[in-house]
Amino acid sequence: MAMDMDEPPALRWSGTYAVLPPASTSSKNLPGDKIILPQSALEQLLAAAPSRQPAGATFTSFDPLNTYNPGFSSTYARHENSQQLPHPLMFRLVNPVNSNVVYAGIREFSAPEGTLGLSQFLREALGVQDKDLLDTNGASPDSPVDLTAEDSIAPHVQITVHAKHLPKGAYVRLRPLEAGYNPDDWKSLLERHLRDNFTCLTKDAILSVNGVQGETFKFLVDKFAPEGDGICVVDTDLEVDIEALNEEQARETLRQIMAKGQSEPANGSCKGGELDIWKDVQGQVSPGDYVDYVLPSWDRSQPLAITLSSTEDEGLDIFVTPKSSRQRALPRDSTHVFGDFGPAEHGSKSISISPTNVELEGAESILVSVHAHRLASDVQQSSGPIAFTLRAKAAQGRGPTEAMNVDGANHSAEDEQCKNCLQWVPKRTIVLHENFCRRNNVLCPHCKSVFKKGSAEWEAHWHCEYDGAHGNSAMSRAKHDEIFHTDRQCASCEFSTNSLPDLARHRTTVCPGKLIVCRFCHLEVPQEGDPFNPAPEVVLSGMTAHELADGARTTECHLCDKIVRLRDMETHLKHHELDKVNRSKPLICRNVNCGRTLHGVGPKGQVGAGTAQGQGPGNEIGLCSLCFGPLYVSMHDPEGKALRRRIERRYLGQMMTGCGKSHCANEWCKTGRANAGLDAKGSSAQAALPLVKPLLEKIPNHDEPIFFCVDEANQKRRKLAEMMAAEKVWDLEWCVAAAEAEKGNIDRMREWLQAWAPRR
Repeated sequence: MAMDMDEPPALRWSGTYAVLPPASTSSKNLPGDKIILPQSALEQLLAAAPSRQPAGATFTSFDPLNTYNPGFSSTYARHENSQQLPHPLMFRLVNPVNSNVVYAGIREFSAPEGTLGLSQFLREALGVQDKDLLDTNGASPDSPVDLTAEDSIAPHVQITVHAKHLPKGAYVRLRPLEAGYNPDDWKSLLERHLRDNFTCLTKDAILSVNGVQGETFKFLVDKFAPEGDGICVVDTDLEVDIEALNEEQARETLRQIMAKGQSEPANGSCKGGELDIWKDVQGQVSPGDYVDYVLPSWDRSQPLAITLSSTEDEGLDIFVTPKSSRQRALPRDSTHVFGDFGPAEHGSKSISISPTNVELEGAESILVSVHAHRLASDVQQSSGPIAFTLRAKAAQGRGPTEAMNVDGANHSAEDEQCKNCLQWVPKRTIVLHENFCRRNNVLCPHCKSVFKKGSAEWEAHWHCEYDGAHGNSAMSRAKHDEIFHTDRQCASCEFSTNSLPDLARHRTTVCPGKLIVCRFCHLEVPQEGDPFNPAPEVVLSGMTAHELADGARTTECHLCDKIVRLRDMETHLKHHELDKVNRSKPLICRNVNCGRTLHGVGPKGQVGAGTAQGQGPGNEIGLCSLCFGPLYVSMHDPEGKALRRRIERRYLGQMMTGCGKSHCANEWCKTGRANAGLDAKGSSAQAALPLVKPLLEKIPNHDEPIFFCVDEANQKRRKLAEMMAAEKVWDLEWCVAAAEAEKGNIDRMREWLQAWAPRR
């Protein structure tokens, strides 16, 4: 079998190295299957690399010893074999003690001489224990390794490294090691994990994928295509299939997923579900629990009001988060966009969201959570579930009469205000009222609330010395202090505060642990970054730190094939739109039956591509090369008289004899008129000449059409272009160019026009 010319030449190299401790500077934070080799390994690899001829060179076109060859340069004198290492570099690692084998990629060549840095994944695959990497003299892992000492490195931590070429993977099958893995939990993470951390995969290796909530999913690499012990996963389309280890695991996984979706929450709380604009929802929630609801649709042009009603107004809180690519977490007391911790007014709490609120931009749905607050000091749950009613509806704006209600505006001149309880009573009874009121009622000097003397409410009435909050029970005071005056630490960064609403605001805005959907990798990931000192690029671009780093990957523009960073692609495409608006129309053939431009169309929308490639300036009468071909002769004709006679004979032949083509639809052809069911005109020379002469007189005017018969494909393209131009979106010239570029494929013509043609 002949060798594939695209197959890279084999690289033969091997070496044995001592494994560095994981805490050493060189081996810290190695991801996936990456290794670190010393500088001498790179020099040996370059020396062992086979020479490669320049791209496109043949045996006769490239002579490395010919000093007159354009490819010969001073660099060749230094590297006379033109060594090039394959990309990506892959290695086969072998532990001689237990014969474990694993394939790896290279991170860099910066390890101390004679040593090798391994990632945690590779150490586990090779069976290398971290405790065995400490030297026998009791030095710390951060101490430099002395390779001259006979007892500094144990013999069983020597790893043999072989250069190895692996085929590009097309398929891999992974098997979860535990039951209960929901694909929604890890499927979006697997692609990013492989892309960021792995160069190749080894059969029977164990992959560990970290979830966004701190969990770990482990998979067994079970099968490859093409078959073998390993595959390369760089620059390839890899199909990943997830199958359970056995039927029992599959049944258990399905049972757990169904139970999780159908089971009722513990402690008597209801399940939650979808909200409907048109009706109330009743439920109950136990202290310390959450009940989650989803509002899938609502009138986005009207303000939205979400109201929570309950008889126990001090125990329930409501949290709302619009779910979008920027907000993914469920509403909780420490993570929400809108929330109400305060006391209920007349037994209800309401959150109103304006349709112009920036948080609603791009919102897929609205997440609502009802929470029954339980004090941290209350370790024993003494109360049962709390019943509530939840309603989402379009909020109505207040009328002008409801905007202001001035106390006393409707009181008559016969009324007088009591100085103790501030009520308005008739003047004739004010003395009796005040005497009774002062004996039985007391007025709070701060909030002007009136209480009965000696009542439980007055005894428990409180005002916060730090803010304007107040309440009438010990439970409300304890809840206020716990929510607004208790020190809290963000779990994802160094931010700390004594206010739960401030913590929620931080975790839904600048916190590096905030979950988003990356616009480039389309995965649900933390946004990352420094919340206290954000990078200028993050502030100016409007992207998160993760998106800024992930968007640095490059890809090809589908229009011009240029290599562009993902985060710059949107701007790059806008430049294409600006260039498209200023493009001039292509020149098309004057023949009304022809579907070609004068100078050709390139594969990437280039107009005049034929002239650019040396086709020539064309002819003087405005016909394409195919239509002008039968008229061309190699003779001197400065006045065009001979060309005029040839055109005349062409017309007479069409009208008197016809082209004889069954597809012809030319109205100035005998065959075309017969195909259309029309009578022939000018079937004799005497009758045809008076009809042809006006056509000949219009030849110098390029705006006048010419009527020549063409082949079937050309005629079909012209008809399609005219049909598309009739939609009045693109001009006929651009439609003809699209038909020529895409060979008359109507769908691809529309794509070509969208990409390259300016609209009317």
